[in-house]
Amino acid sequence: MGDIMRPIPFKQLLHWITEEYRSQWTIFGIPQSQFFIKENGKNIQIFEENCATPVGPAAGPHTQLTQNIISAYLVGGRFFELKTVQKLDSLQFEKPCIDARDEGYNTEWSTELSLEQAYDEYVKAWILLHSIKAVFDMHVTAKQSFIFNMSVGYDLEGIKTPRMNAFINSLTDASEHPLFKRYLEELSSFIQDTNFSEVLHTKEKVKNLENICSVISPHITRSVTLSTMHGCPPKEIESICKYLMEEKRLHTFVKLNPTLLGYKLVRKILDELGFNYINIKESTFTNDLQWDDAIGMLKRLSKAATECGRNFGVKLSNTLGTVNTLGVLPGEEMYLSGRILFPLTITLTSRLSREFEGALPISYSGGASQLNIFQIFETGIKPITMATELLKPGGYLRMAEIARKLEPILEERRQPEVIDVEKLDRLAEEALRENYYRKDWRGTKKVFINRKLPLTDCYIAPCVLSCPIRQDIPEYIRLTGDGQYDRALELIYLKNPLPNITGHICDHQCMYNCTRLDYEGAVGIREVKRIAAEQGKTTYDTKSRVTTEQLDTKVAIIGAGPAGLSAAFFLAKAGFKVTVFEKQDSPGGVITHVLPNFRIPASAIETDISIIKALGVDFKFGVSEEFSINDMNSKGYKYIFIG
Repeated sequence: MGDIMRPIPFKQLLHWITEEYRSQWTIFGIPQSQFFIKENGKNIQIFEENCATPVGPAAGPHTQLTQNIISAYLVGGRFFELKTVQKLDSLQFEKPCIDARDEGYNTEWSTELSLEQAYDEYVKAWILLHSIKAVFDMHVTAKQSFIFNMSVGYDLEGIKTPRMNAFINSLTDASEHPLFKRYLEELSSFIQDTNFSEVLHTKEKVKNLENICSVISPHITRSVTLSTMHGCPPKEIESICKYLMEEKRLHTFVKLNPTLLGYKLVRKILDELGFNYINIKESTFTNDLQWDDAIGMLKRLSKAATECGRNFGVKLSNTLGTVNTLGVLPGEEMYLSGRILFPLTITLTSRLSREFEGALPISYSGGASQLNIFQIFETGIKPITMATELLKPGGYLRMAEIARKLEPILEERRQPEVIDVEKLDRLAEEALRENYYRKDWRGTKKVFINRKLPLTDCYIAPCVLSCPIRQDIPEYIRLTGDGQYDRALELIYLKNPLPNITGHICDHQCMYNCTRLDYEGAVGIREVKRIAAEQGKTTYDTKSRVTTEQLDTKVAIIGAGPAGLSAAFFLAKAGFKVTVFEKQDSPGGVITHVLPNFRIPASAIETDISIIKALGVDFKFGVSEEFSINDMNSKGYKYIFIG
């Protein structure tokens, strides 16, 4: 993979999107089944703009290129904090610049594109999102449903430079910009030449699609998030915010740092949650914006916003500067994000909200994830953006789950007009106790295969190697996920004759060696097996009776525990005449006669045994332990297995 971003021309993007969807039912690899479909007409308002969902990608790797922004839209992102731009737009960032194995770290902070390239990407994305919305909604409307939020930095002098000034002006009103005009013309021509009924696999036509260009607003952004360097003086921050509100007429969020909590509290939280290895400098805190200065500044800016008819709020939070001790990323300093940032940011959010009695608007982005999005939104906070969360397995599809999770809330009740400080306080307190934010929730274990890498067949799942019987775990997880329970169970039975039993009590070494441990915890492999066994048992029961040609060979198995039952299953499938001898009055061994009932239901044991009986295995119970091998041989048992 190359590390240089190469923008794709507008026409090429149009052809790419339509052809990929027509032939594969995907757009940029995102399947149609994961497209977020708005289920109700309920929107929220963010700074006087309508937004269909309160979530979206934060300024970062997911809001730099057009295809990134489109991908985020498809899975439910509707608030886009565009990648931060600045006067220094030819910086070269040494790679790698992001490390998100558990908590996230980064060493880059602004776009890798020039100002002109960045503007081009945002205009293309703005126009394409309107067309995608119209095509999939099957009608054209001027009603707003998504928001582009500009992100600029890092000092007033830089923001006032001619090129930055042109960038800001052209995003707030693109009506006379040649790129905006050209792309509208190209879109219009493309619509005339394209059979969208064929693309969408439908007989219906998109109503008034030819009029789409007339409803695309040239006002791409009406709001901005200000980023400043760590250590930026409060007077400088205040001056920039006033300039953006008063001169540029932009609703403004100012991004603040977790350092506002103070070194001692941040150090205490990191240590108590098990992240004591994260190295932070006290000087980073003392040189940054201080609490009293911040409160005074925010109060003055809130007043200034009211006076000039704009809205003002804070973005919480920026990343946390740390000493680079891990040896993965370049440079002496790296910036912390991800799940450990949540307890820090939500604590800061709680304190600021209490100071302003919930009246200070907050844009949130500090460790937001599927596990806390509901609670964040219920406090009244909006919007909620994320970056590290989308770098985890699943990528953009994680946002689809988040958007769907929030949809019922938008329908059931209104979000509070101001932030619910009491709820926010409770959330901050819970974050300091919640296991998910502790280091040991993920731990430090690395999942790897302790073997020499072969020349071929180099791909193998660690969970498979850790399983004593080498089950085809990835395959049956996929089949179960697709709802193909019978095929999943058939695959499991190739190596595991007791799926119902092991779906409850297997020691699941596979889960201790699941590659998902590198991110957020193992897949519930044993639980997936149980689901496949329960849902696929009827179909498999019929197939299980069909065995290979019967052999005229008798086999005796001593003991009806797990080993004996397993041997009986495979030998019977191979055509042997199998008899199991058991001293107890029922099969199962330790599972039936030692384990307590709450560990495994009797029905699970009975189901596995019924399959074995269906294969023709005969069971004899109450047999004396004083058996004789010679006696068994004399009765025609050629092979004897002692389980």
